[in-house]
Amino acid sequence: MAAEGFPCNILSLVVCYSKGLVFTLQRRAREVGLEILKQNMEKEHFPDLTGHEKFGLGNVKYNISRIHVTAVELPSASISLLPGSGIKLVIGNASLTIDMNWNIRTWMFKDSGRGTVHISKVFVTAILSTPLDNAGPTSIALTSCRTTPGDVNIKLNGKTGFLYNFFIKYLKKPIHRSLVTNSCPNIRAGIQLIDGDLRSPNAVMQIDDLAEVDYSLSGLPAVFQTFIDLDLKGVVFPAGNHTDSPYMAASFTIPDQSDSMLYLAFSEYFFQSSSFAYYTAGAFNMTIAEETCSYFNINTEIFSSIIPEVAKYSITPYPVMLKLMSTEIPTISLQQDSFTAEIQGSVEVLAILPDSTTQSLFTLNIAANTSISLNIFDQKLMGSLCLNRIQFSLAHSNVGSFEVVLLENILSYIFQTEVIPSANAKLSKGFPLPNLANVTLTRPHIAIVQGYVLISTDAHYKHYRRRETTC
Repeated sequence: MAAEGFPCNILSLVVCYSKGLVFTLQRRAREVGLEILKQNMEKEHFPDLTGHEKFGLGNVKYNISRIHVTAVELPSASISLLPGSGIKLVIGNASLTIDMNWNIRTWMFKDSGRGTVHISKVFVTAILSTPLDNAGPTSIALTSCRTTPGDVNIKLNGKTGFLYNFFIKYLKKPIHRSLVTNSCPNIRAGIQLIDGDLRSPNAVMQIDDLAEVDYSLSGLPAVFQTFIDLDLKGVVFPAGNHTDSPYMAASFTIPDQSDSMLYLAFSEYFFQSSSFAYYTAGAFNMTIAEETCSYFNINTEIFSSIIPEVAKYSITPYPVMLKLMSTEIPTISLQQDSFTAEIQGSVEVLAILPDSTTQSLFTLNIAANTSISLNIFDQKLMGSLCLNRIQFSLAHSNVGSFEVVLLENILSYIFQTEVIPSANAKLSKGFPLPNLANVTLTRPHIAIVQGYVLISTDAHYKHYRRRETTC
C-alpha cells in the first residue's frame, strides 16, 4: 500500500503506482534523447537522386548516389515536456555533413567524382505526443513538425575552376529541394524507430530455463512537467507458461527525484511474481547426496550418535541423501534497507541401501529467514542470498522420537555450505533489465525502500540498427 503520509496524488511530491515496474525518465534524460536523435541521423544512407536542371544551352543531367550523413552538430537544442500531451523538440542552428558520389552531364561536358555537402543553419520545431487512448499501435508519435533547411554548400573533391563552381549550383537545387520535402518525414521515421524500440517484440525476455519476464508496456506513457513515466508489466512467469500470479500489485509511492537521468522502480509484486514462478517451476527443490556434498560425506554414522535407532540399519554406515522441498511460495518483504524472503519447506533424510534403494529415516519442517542483497552487472539485476536464521521441527520419523535441536548444528552447516551457495549460483545469473531504446545504464545505484526497489542511474545510448531513409 502507499506509504503513510504520502498521498497518491500526481500534484504532490510523490506519484502513486500499482505496477510491477515503473520506468521514469527525468528531464535530465533529454541528453539521452538528443543523443538518440543525433545517432539516428548519423551514418544514415539515402536513396540516389537522379534528374535534370535547365540552363541556358540545354539541361544538366545529374545523379547523386551513395549519400550518407557523416556528422551532425546540434549546438542549440532543447527538449521540453508538455504535461499531459507530449514532448517539444526545438533545434536551432544545426548542421550536417554528407558524403556523396556525383555525376553531371551536358551535351558538351560530363564528369563525376566524390563530394561533400555541408548543410548549416537548420532549424527544427517538432511536437511528439502519446495517443489519448490505448487504441493506437504506437506509444509515441510525431504530431507537428516544422523545419527550415538552411544553407547548402558543396565541395567537389579534387575539382576546382570556374566550370565546376558553375555546375555546383545545379547539384544544390535537388539536395535543397529534398531537404525541404523530406526533413519532417525523416524525423517521423526516426521517431517510429525509437517507438519500435519502446514496443520491442522482445519485451518478454528469458531469464533462464525456468522463468521469463514480461517488460511490455501496460499503459500509455504519462508526461509530467519534469519527467515521463513508462508503466511496464514487470511480471515473472514460469518459462512457456504465463500462469496468472496469485498476487495483486499493491500501490506504492515514489518521491520526486531528479539527481539521475532514469529511475526504475521494481515493486514488491515483481519479486513476489518471481517467487511464484520459480516455486511453480520447482526451483526451490534440491537433493544433496554423498557425491554432491562438497565439504564432508553425509552418512548414517553422522546421525546415529544422536539418533540411536539409525544405527540399527547397519553396522557399516550407509550414505545419506537429503531431499529439500519448498512447501509454500516464499514470502517476499521489502522494507527500508531490507529485502527478506521467508521460506517454508521440508527436508527428508533417506538412507541409501546397498541395493541402491532408499529408506526414509525422518522428515523435518523448515522455517528459514533470508536476506537478499542486490547489485547490477552487465545490464542484469543480480542477487545474493544470506541465511539469517533457520528453525527445524519434526514432521515424521521412522526411527522414533528424538530431539531435533541436537541436529540443528549439522543441518545448519549443510545449509550454509551446500544450499545457500547453490541458490547464489542461480541468482548470480541475474535478471535482465528492460532494454528500452538500446539505452545502457551507467553508474546505477540501488536503494531498497518500503514496497519497492529503486534503481537510479544515468544512461548512454548506442544506435545498433541501420535503416534506409528517404532523402
